[in-house]
Amino acid sequence: MGFKSLLVVMCVWGWLGSLTSATSDDGLKRVGLKRRNLDLQSLKDARIEESVHPIDLGGAKKNCCDEDIIYLKNYLDAQFFGEISIGSPPQYFNVVFDTGSSNLWVPSSKCIFSIACYFHSKYRSKISSTYTEIGTPCTIPYGEGSIYGFFSQDNVQVGDVIIKDQEFAEITREGSLALSALPFDGILGLGFQDASIGKVTPLWYNMIEQGHICHKIFSLWLNQDPTEEMGGEIVFGGIDYRHFRGDHTYVPLSQKGYWQIDVGDVLLGSNSTGLCEGGCAAIVDSGTSLIAGPTSVVTQINHAIGAEGYVSFECKSILHNYGNSIWGSLIAGLNPDLICSDIGLCSNNGFNTMDDVIETVVHNESWNGSPTRESPFCSLCNMIVLWIQVQIKQSNVKEKVFKYVDELCEKLPNPPGHSFINCNSISSMPHITFTIGNKSFPLSPEEYILRFEEGCSTVCYGGFIAIDVPPPQGPLWVLGNIFLGAYHTVFDYGNLRIGFAEAA
Repeated sequence: MGFKSLLVVMCVWGWLGSLTSATSDDGLKRVGLKRRNLDLQSLKDARIEESVHPIDLGGAKKNCCDEDIIYLKNYLDAQFFGEISIGSPPQYFNVVFDTGSSNLWVPSSKCIFSIACYFHSKYRSKISSTYTEIGTPCTIPYGEGSIYGFFSQDNVQVGDVIIKDQEFAEITREGSLALSALPFDGILGLGFQDASIGKVTPLWYNMIEQGHICHKIFSLWLNQDPTEEMGGEIVFGGIDYRHFRGDHTYVPLSQKGYWQIDVGDVLLGSNSTGLCEGGCAAIVDSGTSLIAGPTSVVTQINHAIGAEGYVSFECKSILHNYGNSIWGSLIAGLNPDLICSDIGLCSNNGFNTMDDVIETVVHNESWNGSPTRESPFCSLCNMIVLWIQVQIKQSNVKEKVFKYVDELCEKLPNPPGHSFINCNSISSMPHITFTIGNKSFPLSPEEYILRFEEGCSTVCYGGFIAIDVPPPQGPLWVLGNIFLGAYHTVFDYGNLRIGFAEAA
């Protein structure tokens, strides 16, 4: 009894210490992060793609690939990583601490047929005295295919904490040659067990279970000063008050299995972009640098910041042929969700779904559940309806609205999703504001524009890319490091919430 009381006192003391002190002996478990400077090619190759695997498998037993995944990324734009070790004696690896996934994986010594493995540290089970064989094969999907391996168990050290008997994946085949150029070896997922491939217990769960941290939270600070050596810090079990200003705004998680929250309207300057006025979903993801969101909103952002995108003849064609009809229907108060069906460009539900993949523009699943091909005109029509609706709310006249929508058509994102912008016009660009918990979280152009030095010139990219996930999973935003760099973030597992405060 006396020992339990002592343990409680020690935990409380550690927590109070974190409120008043940020020294190295404050009881918090810290991991310093390194920063990788992104290059233009990595950003061009980076992908965040929509992909939903079915949740209901009709009672069939799930395998490691049947997880509910609503989007995938390829990590080529991952910017922050830290060092861990696996085994006894320790074998060291650089890993991305990724809140958008849940598994720990590193290359295996048995990875001999993938070139990428030869450029990274590989785990050697034979030299570890604490290794336990599991051997269950697994496939982990990501933005350009999958990586393959099997599960093993060993001790893992994160900071000064040793997590015993942690299950992780040894990767034996990495699908993309591009992975060989990355400065990190693997991924340490900080997501939930519900989203873990093979339902493996995430490492940070075991940190809690084994008593390494007293409070079920971790916090993330990303240093946005590229001249400083420290790239950032992740703190397990508490908060470092040196890394933010003011108070955190906390919002509850909205989806089991993900660090997902509800967000409200997204503003360009002081103007609504329309789609999220009634609410959208957002996943907070430290494994990507970018912000991904619905094409209809990203296109408005591209227009406002002068991004050069893909000129869509089809978009302009719909406006020319059906603009008057759409305008008349909206003025008459008809349901905006039915307009594109009424004019024959969409089937009854207007959503683009096919089997277990959700793709931008090209697929639709009818009311009777049978998958059918849908014309790209359907998604373009729905975007035009939204854009006209937003402009009508702002009391703009028809001619001005049609001119604006025509310009938006020209700013549709490039097929890879990225858009060049004029570096000299950054200071005149608007703030882009996310509404979270009824509070505004603005991003300045200096925060959402990415700069790259290419030879003797500077190239600037917009940090927003398109991803279209229909209801019920969407509309969806993915808030990557552009957002997390501006706002210190607390991931509160004990209360199932996320908190944001201005980063210091």
